Amino acid sequence: MTKQTLQVQGMSCNHCVNSIEGALQEIGAKGKVDLANNTVEISYDENMISFEAVKDAIEEQGYEVV
Repeated sequence: MTKQTLQVQGMSCNHCVNSIEGALQEIGAKGKVDLANNTVEISYDENMISFEAVKDAIEEQGYEVV
């Protein structure tokens, strides 16, 4: 299991939290959004999901991974 903390721009409310955490769940990853720090703590099985897929899932919701 890989764990990372990503800086994500554009998050500001609970809708943002639900969008990102839901998108990650759909691809089989887990995410915990921290609005105060503009971060998303993610964990995923690197044998099943690539980092690119995780990044794409977040960015497809309209947020920028930096």
